[in-house]
Amino acid sequence: MNDTPMAQEIEAARAYEALFVPSLFRQWATPLLDLARVATGDRVLDVACGTGILAREAQPRVAPCGLVVGLDAMGGMLEVARELDTEILWRQGDAQQLPFEAEAFDAVLCQFGLMFFIDQPAALGEMHRVLVPAGRLAVAVFDGLEGNPAYAREVALLERIAGPAAAEALRAPFVLGDATALSAMAREAGFEDVAVTTRQGIADFPSITSLLEADLRGWLPVMGVHLDEATIQHVLSQAQVELGDVIDPHGRAVFEVSAHLLSGRRG
Repeated sequence: MNDTPMAQEIEAARAYEALFVPSLFRQWATPLLDLARVATGDRVLDVACGTGILAREAQPRVAPCGLVVGLDAMGGMLEVARELDTEILWRQGDAQQLPFEAEAFDAVLCQFGLMFFIDQPAALGEMHRVLVPAGRLAVAVFDGLEGNPAYAREVALLERIAGPAAAEALRAPFVLGDATALSAMAREAGFEDVAVTTRQGIADFPSITSLLEADLRGWLPVMGVHLDEATIQHVLSQAQVELGDVIDPHGRAVFEVSAHLLSGRRG
C-alpha cells in the first residue's frame, strides 16, 4: 500500500468525487454557470476546482472556441480531475495569488471553496484582478450551521466521539453564513452589482452510512484529519440513531442544505 502524502491526497480526492459530487455538489453547477452567464467563447476560471465538477459542466458551454481552467491547491484533487477530463487546463496554485495575468478571464467561478482560504478578501481581490472589465463573478458558499441543522447535529456528534479537530474540520464549510458580511467583502474587493441569494438544495446520499463516510473518509482527510477505524465505526453506529430522522422510505439520507450564491461584476 502506498502511504506517501500524494497517494493519500489522491485517495481522499477519489472518495470526494465518488461520495460528495453526485450526492451534494453537482446540483449547484448549473445555477452558478447561469449566474455567471457562461456562454460560447468565454474564458472561464474555476477557483478551488477540487476534482472538477464545475469546470466539467462549464466546458460544453464555452465550446468550441472557449477555454476552461481549473485551479486548486491540492495536487491530489488535480490528479483525479485530469483523469476525468483531459480537455480542461488544470493548474495547481494559490487562490490568494492566482498564477494568471490581469484581465485573463471573462468569468471567474468558485464553488464551495472561498470558505477555506486563509485570506478570503485577498482571494476575492485576485478574482477581481484576473477578470476583464465587466467580467462576471459567481461564488457558492454554504449558509451557516443554523441554516443547515442536519450538519449541525453531525458536528455535535463528531465533537463528542471524535474530538474537536474532527468537529472543526466539519464546521469549516459553514463559516461564511453571514450574507451581509459576504456582500460587503465582495464590494470591498472592487466588485459592482453585488448580490447574494440564499438557495435551498438537497443532500441525497444512498444511506446514513454513506453520508457519514463521505465526511469521515472523504472530507476529514482532505482537511488533514485522519480517524482510526474504531472511531469511524463508533461514529457510524451512533449516527444511525441520532440522524435516523433524515432516512427516507427508501433508506436514503435526504435533507435540505442551504447555500449562498454571490454574484458581481468587475467595473
